[in-house]
Amino acid sequence: MVAVYFLYSVLLAAVFVLGAPYWLVQMARLGKYRAGLRERFGGVPDRIRSARGRTVWVHAVSVGEVLAISKLVEELRKRYVRVLISTTTHTGQKLARERFGEKNVFYFPIDFAFASRAYMRALKPELVVVAETEFWPNFLRTAKESGAQVAVVNARISDRSRPRYERFRSTLRGVLKNVDLFLAQSEEDAWRLTAIGADASRVKVSGNLKFEVRAPQDVAFVRRLREAIVSTGTGPVIVAGSTVEGEEDIVLKAFAALVKAYPNALLVLAPRHKERFETVAAMLRQSGVTWTRRSHWEETSHELPGSVLMLDSIGELAGVYAIADVAFVGGSLVPRGGHNILEPAQAGLAIIVGPHTENFRDIIAIFSRAKAVQIVRPEEFTAALLALLNSDAERKLLGERAREVLRSQQGATERTITALEALTAGKTAVRG
Repeated sequence: MVAVYFLYSVLLAAVFVLGAPYWLVQMARLGKYRAGLRERFGGVPDRIRSARGRTVWVHAVSVGEVLAISKLVEELRKRYVRVLISTTTHTGQKLARERFGEKNVFYFPIDFAFASRAYMRALKPELVVVAETEFWPNFLRTAKESGAQVAVVNARISDRSRPRYERFRSTLRGVLKNVDLFLAQSEEDAWRLTAIGADASRVKVSGNLKFEVRAPQDVAFVRRLREAIVSTGTGPVIVAGSTVEGEEDIVLKAFAALVKAYPNALLVLAPRHKERFETVAAMLRQSGVTWTRRSHWEETSHELPGSVLMLDSIGELAGVYAIADVAFVGGSLVPRGGHNILEPAQAGLAIIVGPHTENFRDIIAIFSRAKAVQIVRPEEFTAALLALLNSDAERKLLGERAREVLRSQQGATERTITALEALTAGKTAVRG
């Protein structure tokens, strides 16, 4: 394995050298990758060096993982002197700092041994917790060498990543030996973990932490938007969240048909990635529809009925779902694997998704069995949306079923905490 780690590090260094022009262009044009650059290369910030005592390091890649581990972090804080959280993306970093405090949050180091070791020496974590499937070889090895217990929580193996992992099973098996405990979202994920090389005795099922993400607090923008909707007689309200390339056209065609039946309807369109905000804005300009951007919207200066509001902001979508009548969750009408439907489910909404939901197969399966989500093909989208808006009873029933599904799936945080406590006590049992 020593030769494997050496070769991996050489290849990783080559990727950085050869990709340097691209990274520099992205930094200059979009400001990407610039934030936390020193931290990513092993520069441990002073703000996380200050405290001493029993320490847990929790790694959550981006926004979805930060939300998923939020309740878990609260519980860990009751048991440890300090809980520190790392993220990879800028949006994840921003949300983590808001939720857990800047002094407890930092950027995850690039997977060079020297960078990870710098953090292990400075933080001396008793427990390292990784959310979902971040199998960084050097990081896991240095964590184990530091004496920390290592756990992967909310673990899942997606349909897309499974074949790649299985091709490198013999090598991956050695990497995964550095993980003391895998807590899988489902029995299927547990089976897949063993199929890619994890020791079956270290794999347990604890449930999906995302079912226990707390509903967002009402923010100022959402309150103003709700008041404007009521005062202008706007409705119904459709939120198309986390849309990707190829979906906005479908959604806008459906909205054009919708306003013929409901002239005061409002579409809130939220592209998944901020890099596409300008592209979607250009699409809206060419469509001829009345529209405005969230960043330009004021409740006193823009008409809402019969228009599109493009949500060109980060972190507000979850709150906006609460004012909708129907939600479409994107990445699913085109083959992108879909996005998480739990936020509109918390709002008790009728939810529509497309057929491509592989990234959240277990969640979608649970909702589908409970008849708590509508799955439609692109050519069926307009008709499905109109049918829901035409039936108050069907919309209400779908929303009630969605909330009931959430209630039925509680308990993952408690099972995860129990397993982590057993691990630090030298056990790897999880309560059933």
